[in-house]
Amino acid sequence: MKKLVFVCLGNICRSPMAEFVMKSMTDNYEIQSRATSSWEHGNPIHKGTQGIFQQYQIPYDKDKTSLQIGREDFESFDYIIGMEYRNIRNIERIIGSDPQYKVHRLLDFTDSPRDIADPWYTGNFDRTYD
Repeated sequence: MKKLVFVCLGNICRSPMAEFVMKSMTDNYEIQSRATSSWEHGNPIHKGTQGIFQQYQIPYDKDKTSLQIGREDFESFDYIIGMEYRNIRNIERIIGSDPQYKVHRLLDFTDSPRDIADPWYTGNFDRTYD
């Protein structure tokens, strides 16, 4: 089974949102999420993201807390998917080079490649979910 990890700055808003939305859509992958920073280490999923889960009836782990991505994760995961270009840059700083091309930006897999806005700063969790 392929393993993927979603990554954002703090692992309390965007990456857990992506993790649990994806888990609700498929059983074909092992899915986790991480942060590029240690700022929120050990903190729970943001209340705004939890609100999205409740609004759209997306099951999630209420005990999930923020974890930072590490060099060892490069070996563990088949895909490392950042939410924005700054996440990609920070992932590459942490893991070093990416000779297997595992690191990608999430919306680069769509017809509208772009960054996903961080609701920690915008306050707009609906926009991030959309």
